[in-house]
Amino acid sequence: MIDYLIVGSGLAGISFAERALQNHKTILVIDDKSQISSRVAGGLYNPVILKRFSEVWKAQEQLDLMDEFYSQLEAKLETKFNFRLPILRKFFSIEEQNNWFLASDKPLLANFLSTKLIFKKYTGIDSPFDYGEVLHTGYVDTGLLLDKYQAYLIQNKLLQQESFDYSKLIVEEDFVTYNGIEARNVIFAEGFGLHANPFFQDLPLDGTKGELFIIKAPDLDLDVIVNTSVFILPLGDDLYKVGATYNWQDKTATPTAEGRAELTERIQEIINCDFEIVSHFGGVRPTVKDRRPIIGTHNLHQRLHLLNGLGTRGVMLGPAMAKDLFAYIEDKTPLDPVIDIYRFYKKRK
Repeated sequence: MIDYLIVGSGLAGISFAERALQNHKTILVIDDKSQISSRVAGGLYNPVILKRFSEVWKAQEQLDLMDEFYSQLEAKLETKFNFRLPILRKFFSIEEQNNWFLASDKPLLANFLSTKLIFKKYTGIDSPFDYGEVLHTGYVDTGLLLDKYQAYLIQNKLLQQESFDYSKLIVEEDFVTYNGIEARNVIFAEGFGLHANPFFQDLPLDGTKGELFIIKAPDLDLDVIVNTSVFILPLGDDLYKVGATYNWQDKTATPTAEGRAELTERIQEIINCDFEIVSHFGGVRPTVKDRRPIIGTHNLHQRLHLLNGLGTRGVMLGPAMAKDLFAYIEDKTPLDPVIDIYRFYKKRK
């Protein structure tokens, strides 16, 4: 009998898998790569919601856990995929500058917003009002991370690359059986695929589609991430990742003409040089209306658990939420009520 059967190997799934392995638990992961949002994500980590100049929930705690988690994984997989880069917020007016300085005085933001304007002029961008620098930022190459970790799982016979058949899951009081596999617990980390899960599909998980570009811009010279209405992330060799759009109606991962037009227009608002769209891709983020993950145990089946709803911040949230869920299952450590799945179940009583 294994300790954990994990369904899904995106950021949520591999975060829990690694947490379990570090604690000497036995696992098996099942995934058919049908949910691609983690793979095509921007991968940025940023402790500040720049649109509103507010702190990300538990930002410092998440950053600390994230740094430790990805450093350990880089050593284990002998691959670098966590890149620390400043995020610069381009200002479009004196008023935006003033709002930045007002926000930097807030106790929760003081550690994350630099009070020194960045005056540097980057080739290809007009910046008459300069930039503000967000501290403790960077990006994770999520595609590389997932490829390397899934290869590690395959090498150790810990990954079955197939669709999960819910009809074959038999839930007993003390264990579950699936295709002849006995497990003490099941972790469902399926992202937007949750809507096909008969045990959890009634939960209010929404999907927010995001579209991104890879562009080639030889006349753009950036060694930082610039964030305004979109982010521009340097990848090297004159290539940049640009994103992202937000569409709450379309629940497919197919790139659209509307997304292409929107991203193109926003890029042209930021840079003043020519660019070529090299690739255009999309994914559906697993989001929740109250902007918090959904973590915890099924209200009727105590062997079935959920790790989902990481939304746009999977890189930061994944390690922290996996740690919390593992402690909840193994040590009965209470979950924060704002992420606990029970917040939805209690409304039905």
